Amino acid sequence: MTRSTTGRGPRLALASVALCLALALLSPRAVATGAGGGSDTVRSLYDTLLATMRNGPALGPRGRYDRIEPVVRRVFDIGFMTRLAVGPEWAGLSDAHRQQVAQAFERYITAIYAERFDNYSGERLQVTGERPSASGTIITSQIVKSNGEPVNINYLMRNNGGVWQIADVYLDGTISELATRRSEFAAILRTGGINGLIQTLNTKANTLAAARAS
Repeated sequence: MTRSTTGRGPRLALASVALCLALALLSPRAVATGAGGGSDTVRSLYDTLLATMRNGPALGPRGRYDRIEPVVRRVFDIGFMTRLAVGPEWAGLSDAHRQQVAQAFERYITAIYAERFDNYSGERLQVTGERPSASGTIITSQIVKSNGEPVNINYLMRNNGGVWQIADVYLDGTISELATRRSEFAAILRTGGINGLIQTLNTKANTLAAARAS
C-alpha cells in the first residue's frame, strides 16, 4: 500500500502539471482568439491591406484588386450587408437578382479598397479595442496616416455560423457606411430598379479601377 501511495504522488503531480498546461491553453487570450468578437478578422484585413500598399505600384490596379478580393469575400458578410443596403426591395427579388447585386456590391467594396490603399508611406493600421454591442461586437481601430494623424474606424462584427464577419463600417467611429449605401441605393432603385443598381455598382467598380490604371 505504501508503494502504491508514493507511486501515485508523481503521477498526480504530472497530472496537475498537464491540467495547468491545458488551462493555460484555455486562458482568456486563447479563448478570445477562438471565440472572440472579431479582432482577428479585422487584423487579417489590415495585414492584407498593408501588404498590398507596400507592393501597390508593382501590383498595379488589377493586382491590388486580385489580392484584396478574396479577403473582402471572407471578412465581410456580403449577403447580410447587401440585404440591409437594398432594404425592403430585397424581399421581392429573385434569387438570381439577389446573387447579382451581392456580387456587384462585393466588386464595388473591393474596388474601393484597391483604389484607396494603393501605396505605402509609413501608415499604421491597428486594432485598438473591442466592446459588446446590441447587434454583435464593435471592434475599434485606427488608421494612422504618415503625418501621424489618426483616423478612427470602427467595425460592427456578426457571428455568422461561428465565423466573425464585418457587418458595417463606421467612419470616424460613428458614420455608418451601410446607412450611407442604403440611402444611395434607395435613390437608384427608385429610378432604375434592381437592374439599374447592379449596373451602377459594376460601373463604379470599373471606374475606380480605370482611374488608377490611367
